[in-house]
Amino acid sequence: MQRNSVNKVLLVGRTGSDADVRYTTKGMAMATVSLATTEARKDEKGEFQDITEWHRVVVFGKIAEFTENYVKKGALIYVEGRLQTRSWDDKEEKRHFMTEVVGDKLTMLGGWKKGNGEEAPTAIAENEEEVPF
Repeated sequence: MQRNSVNKVLLVGRTGSDADVRYTTKGMAMATVSLATTEARKDEKGEFQDITEWHRVVVFGKIAEFTENYVKKGALIYVEGRLQTRSWDDKEEKRHFMTEVVGDKLTMLGGWKKGNGEEAPTAIAENEEEVPF
């Protein structure tokens, strides 16, 4: 529960790759996917230019399993979650930081089918499992 603050992210965009799925030491699925959001802005000449922002999205549990099976490169998805920043030290003891979206909900947008031609689920509900951090 948050106290007097809000950490909420809502994104709609296209995936830049298939999901990368791994499993935690306790066996929970964890999927990461890059997500591109694009907006048009006017440049100095008054012409519109597309500006693309890339986001690293991480999902866990059932949503990660869904992502592994259905979210492929170029998919249009809606992600709801929160921002989280991690830090670590490399071999030279240099500190690195990474900010990512930890997704609680993922919805496929647009019509799409599984590889065998049958209709695939259109959404996945909020994650009910406890994420590992």
